[in-house]
Amino acid sequence: MKKEKLHTDFAKAVEFINSYTDPLPADLLLKLYAYYKIANKNFRSPDSKVPLINAFKANALIQAKNMKCEEAMKAYIKLVNTEVRKI
Repeated sequence: MKKEKLHTDFAKAVEFINSYTDPLPADLLLKLYAYYKIANKNFRSPDSKVPLINAFKANALIQAKNMKCEEAMKAYIKLVNTEVRKI
Protein backbone atom coordinates (compact mmCIF):
# COMPACT_ATOMS: atom_id res chain seq x y z
CA MET A 1 0.00 0.00 0.00
CA LYS A 2 1.38 3.39 -0.94
CA LYS A 3 2.20 5.71 1.93
CA GLU A 4 -0.26 8.44 0.89
CA LYS A 5 -3.11 5.95 0.48
CA LEU A 6 -2.25 4.37 3.82
CA HIS A 7 -2.48 7.74 5.58
CA THR A 8 -5.76 8.55 3.81
CA ASP A 9 -7.28 5.15 4.65
CA PHE A 10 -6.09 5.48 8.25
CA ALA A 11 -7.63 8.95 8.59
CA LYS A 12 -10.93 7.62 7.19
CA ALA A 13 -10.91 4.68 9.61
CA VAL A 14 -10.23 7.01 12.56
CA GLU A 15 -13.03 9.32 11.43
CA PHE A 16 -15.37 6.35 11.14
CA ILE A 17 -14.57 5.19 14.68
CA ASN A 18 -14.85 8.69 16.10
CA SER A 19 -18.35 9.02 14.65
CA TYR A 20 -19.43 5.48 15.58
CA THR A 21 -22.10 5.62 18.28
CA ASP A 22 -22.86 2.00 19.14
CA PRO A 23 -20.96 0.40 22.03
CA LEU A 24 -17.88 -1.62 21.11
CA PRO A 25 -16.26 -4.47 23.06
CA ALA A 26 -13.54 -3.34 25.46
CA ASP A 27 -10.88 -5.61 23.92
CA LEU A 28 -11.53 -4.07 20.49
CA LEU A 29 -11.33 -0.54 21.90
CA LEU A 30 -8.02 -1.34 23.59
CA LYS A 31 -6.51 -2.66 20.36
CA LEU A 32 -7.71 0.41 18.46
CA TYR A 33 -6.26 2.60 21.22
CA ALA A 34 -2.85 0.94 21.03
CA TYR A 35 -2.70 0.98 17.22
CA TYR A 36 -3.78 4.62 17.13
CA LYS A 37 -1.16 5.69 19.66
CA ILE A 38 1.61 3.83 17.87
CA ALA A 39 0.50 5.07 14.44
CA ASN A 40 0.63 8.65 15.73
CA LYS A 41 3.93 8.09 17.55
CA ASN A 42 2.30 9.11 20.82
CA PHE A 43 4.31 7.31 23.47
CA ARG A 44 2.99 9.17 26.51
CA SER A 45 1.58 7.07 29.31
CA PRO A 46 -2.18 6.56 29.51
CA ASP A 47 -3.78 9.38 31.47
CA SER A 48 -7.16 8.13 32.62
CA LYS A 49 -8.30 9.15 36.09
CA VAL A 50 -9.12 5.48 36.74
CA PRO A 51 -6.00 3.41 37.55
CA LEU A 52 -7.53 0.16 36.26
CA ILE A 53 -8.22 1.73 32.86
CA ASN A 54 -4.62 2.97 32.74
CA ALA A 55 -3.44 -0.57 33.43
CA PHE A 56 -5.53 -2.01 30.59
CA LYS A 57 -4.34 0.71 28.20
CA ALA A 58 -0.71 0.20 29.22
CA ASN A 59 -1.10 -3.55 28.68
CA ALA A 60 -2.53 -2.97 25.19
CA LEU A 61 0.44 -0.74 24.35
CA ILE A 62 2.91 -3.31 25.68
CA GLN A 63 1.33 -6.04 23.53
CA ALA A 64 1.75 -3.89 20.41
CA LYS A 65 5.08 -2.30 21.34
CA ASN A 66 7.11 -3.90 18.54
CA MET A 67 4.90 -2.54 15.77
CA LYS A 68 6.14 0.14 13.45
CA CYS A 69 4.01 3.19 12.68
CA GLU A 70 2.84 1.92 9.29
CA GLU A 71 2.11 -1.55 10.67
CA ALA A 72 -0.08 0.01 13.36
CA MET A 73 -1.98 2.02 10.72
CA LYS A 74 -2.61 -1.12 8.68
CA ALA A 75 -3.69 -3.05 11.78
CA TYR A 76 -6.08 -0.24 12.77
CA ILE A 77 -7.63 -0.12 9.29
CA LYS A 78 -7.97 -3.89 9.17
CA LEU A 79 -9.59 -4.05 12.60
CA VAL A 80 -12.10 -1.35 11.66
CA ASN A 81 -12.93 -3.05 8.36
CA THR A 82 -13.19 -6.60 9.69
CA GLU A 83 -14.63 -6.09 13.16
CA VAL A 84 -16.48 -2.79 13.36
CA ARG A 85 -17.97 -2.33 9.90
CA LYS A 86 -19.52 -5.82 10.08
CA ILE A 87 -21.40 -5.04 13.32
